[in-house]
Amino acid sequence: MPANLSPDYKKAEKVFREARDEQERLACLKEMLRTIPKHKGTEHLQADIKSRIKQLTEDLAGPKKGASRSGPVHSIRPEGAAQIALLGPPNSGKSSLHVALTGSRAAVGPYPHTTHEPMPGMLPFEDVHFQLVDLPPISDDYMDSWIVNALQPADAALLIVDIADPDCTDHVASIRDRLYEKKITLSEHWPGMDGRTTDSRDADEQALNPFRIYLPTVLVANKLDLNPDPEDVAVLEELTGVRFPAVATSVHTGDNLQDIGLLLFKGLQVVRVYTKAPGKPAEMKRPFTVRAGATVLDVARLVHKDIAGSFKYARAWGSGVFDGQQVGPEHLLADSDIIELHMR
Repeated sequence: MPANLSPDYKKAEKVFREARDEQERLACLKEMLRTIPKHKGTEHLQADIKSRIKQLTEDLAGPKKGASRSGPVHSIRPEGAAQIALLGPPNSGKSSLHVALTGSRAAVGPYPHTTHEPMPGMLPFEDVHFQLVDLPPISDDYMDSWIVNALQPADAALLIVDIADPDCTDHVASIRDRLYEKKITLSEHWPGMDGRTTDSRDADEQALNPFRIYLPTVLVANKLDLNPDPEDVAVLEELTGVRFPAVATSVHTGDNLQDIGLLLFKGLQVVRVYTKAPGKPAEMKRPFTVRAGATVLDVARLVHKDIAGSFKYARAWGSGVFDGQQVGPEHLLADSDIIELHMR
């Protein structure tokens, strides 16, 4: 029986996908439950929404008196231009890579499962930062149940394997399959690399399952210094059947570590927008970051919700406009544009 979802439900679902923290996601889930048509065709989806509301409410409530819990809420609030999850099997050098890229204090050791909690750190790229979240390893034998929640706010993933490990092919397949079972798809498609937000297969699947998460993924073939044959990356992709963008790295030598920031910036189509006050120079050290297709009103919301609510017009400097041109709220922005916001 077709679901025949209403426009109000579809709007609530869209807001849910864009929600950046758990309180906001909970409010969206309640709105989805309120607006979903109540008939046999939506019974499974209603049950899924109710289950998610229950789980998220319990997570936000914290530990109950006299009851043991698995631990704290493991979702890291996004910061910077995007949140990137670090995934990988045990002993892939994931935490060492996190330390090298962000300067974090992630636990590093010659034994598996040194990472027990999500560890955020900031990767600088030019004048923006990407938030890299180191997560516990995933294997055939074990995956922390809370990793699914930790991946909810992520924008993309780095799938890190030890290229010198003869079992790295199996690790890629195992991690991809385990996450897929939990409604997390590691996607080959990056909007800034192939011009598509998702593959058509992903779009069809998403229509049937609105809670599936799609993470554009980079395959990081780590420990290049232990196995310096560049052809091994191509062989790994051929054996696994995946076509993730790939980069071979070495924490020991520093090889190709600098490529990761540029890859994320281009692949996610990050757009930097600088703001200025009337009669003053632009603030060029701390840009607001949005994605390709964002408008002046999107940036106004980032500056302050009151500014967005009383927005009148903006003046813009940059591509596609003459200096100081007056533009409206739907004006599309490009990287390095400068805007001056005016309110009613």
